[in-house]
Amino acid sequence: MPSEYPNYSHKDDDPHLTDDDLAEKVLHFLRYATAIDTSDMEVIALGNIVVLSGTVGSEADIASAGEAAASVIGVSSVENGLRAREGRS
Repeated sequence: MPSEYPNYSHKDDDPHLTDDDLAEKVLHFLRYATAIDTSDMEVIALGNIVVLSGTVGSEADIASAGEAAASVIGVSSVENGLRAREGRS
């Protein structure tokens, strides 16, 4: 039975990736390592700086996503522009 989330492996830990590849790596890791709904999230990489934008379920998800993104090899800093969905805290 296929998993809803793709597998993450250490072969993905190349620290020298293009911006698009690093952004995809971060989003892939967020899907793998957290229980956060990433369907309304966008990840952009500018060099080794990652920008998170969009909405997540709660304020706690905002912090968790930022911490998880910062832990990815190749990311030096995270600009967390995520917002909690309306009616959530």
